[in-house]
Amino acid sequence: MSLDKILSISGKPGLYQIVTQTRTGAVVESLIDKKRLTVGAHSNISILSEIAIYTLTEEVPLREVLKKIKDKENGKPTSISHKDGKDTLEEYFFEVLPDYDEDRVYASDIKKVVQWYNLLQTNDLLGDLEEEPTEESDTSEEE
Repeated sequence: MSLDKILSISGKPGLYQIVTQTRTGAVVESLIDKKRLTVGAHSNISILSEIAIYTLTEEVPLREVLKKIKDKENGKPTSISHKDGKDTLEEYFFEVLPDYDEDRVYASDIKKVVQWYNLLQTNDLLGDLEEEPTEESDTSEEE
């Protein structure tokens, strides 16, 4: 399962994976409790593969950030909790992504990334991080 099939839905906790698309939206399944729900096209949905983190020089795709966390933690859950304090979260994120833009990346964003990483790790979905960049290199050859 690639990050193209994993969603964050505004106003709902955790992450969801797309089960099937419908005429008016999609049926999704929570990675937390495996409950399914229907989301309409009007819902504010973010696909993880389209999210990036601001650094001082560029925007780093979330996939790259998750890969760095995975390397730091050797594929295990994070050593901190998403419920830890602002300073702890920022210190941890600085170790993972030293040049992240502290003015545009808030503690709440770091909290989400840590929580998402742990959800993906718990559901054994981190293996897909290695596979996805090959799609991008394939398209650059065609140009």
